[in-house]
Amino acid sequence: MKLSTLALIVSSLIACAKGDDTPTSSSTLVGRTYSTIDPSATEIAAAAANATTLQWTTDIKGKAFDRFVVIWLENTDFDQAAEQPDMAWVASQGITLTNYWAVTHPSEPNYMSSVGGDYFALYDDIMVSLPKNVSTIADLFDDKGISFASYQEHLPYTGFQGFNYSNQETFANDYVRKHNPFMLYDSYSSNSTRLSVMKNFTEFERDLKDEKLPQYMIITPNMTNNAHDTNIKVAGEWTRNFMTPLLKNEYFMNNTLVLITFDESETYGEQNTVLSILLGGVIPDELKGTTDETFYDHYTQIASVEVNWDLYNLGRNDVTANIWKSLADAANITNKEVDIRYMLNN
Repeated sequence: MKLSTLALIVSSLIACAKGDDTPTSSSTLVGRTYSTIDPSATEIAAAAANATTLQWTTDIKGKAFDRFVVIWLENTDFDQAAEQPDMAWVASQGITLTNYWAVTHPSEPNYMSSVGGDYFALYDDIMVSLPKNVSTIADLFDDKGISFASYQEHLPYTGFQGFNYSNQETFANDYVRKHNPFMLYDSYSSNSTRLSVMKNFTEFERDLKDEKLPQYMIITPNMTNNAHDTNIKVAGEWTRNFMTPLLKNEYFMNNTLVLITFDESETYGEQNTVLSILLGGVIPDELKGTTDETFYDHYTQIASVEVNWDLYNLGRNDVTANIWKSLADAANITNKEVDIRYMLNN
């Protein structure tokens, strides 16, 4: 490689790291793309008045479950989360995954990985936007006709694409785009139908009441309730309060699998394992309060729904990821053993 070529590559990489997407002179290299959507309060109010919300439900039978729900919490070490009394109660209602790993640090690439099968070397929480030709699990669901939605607490209106939305009274952080996995992909955010199922918690309550929930759901509480701007006590209380009525709701629980997981550990110098719990109507009573030591990570979310509904795969880390043990048993698949002795950030 010529020195001039090497210098060009290095300069382009530096530009990307600084957030400069403009190629250097005579360069054909393209850096990351970023969203520049940052509406004012007036613009948000106007858009909210015209937003379209879709209630979408389907009934495609799966091998081990017919509905999958993932609920995201934030930045807490495994032991700290597991010892919190409300989280311990939640764990007693399901199976604790004692060997579940985040895939990197910080937050945003973990969310990105959970729907795209990779975090594409993202190393920060900036307003990155992956190009339209990068597929997600939504493309696989569309191919099979399986309904999906994302429910984001305090999203100001359906399909909102801004960087964040603050509490309008206290101006504290509420909704943030970096915790909304699908919105990080142009293949999702450029599609008006997909935006119509990017909803807030008010819409979740409506869909639940009307029995119009989709078969795949992402649920993200706000920056207070997910522990990001508070602590595990607040997140534990929120999780227990949120799950208690759902665990009694026959419609919600019917052949449903719920994953409660944290995006990453808080202490970067320790192994990046996070407390994760499987609950729902598919969990038999004899397994409630038990543990599962199988190696899982955020890619397991994708791999499991692919196997469950006989979907194609994304050709990324979803191809080799382990899947939930009950599903592996039902599909006659053997999960791999993973040596974690020298793993840190995964």
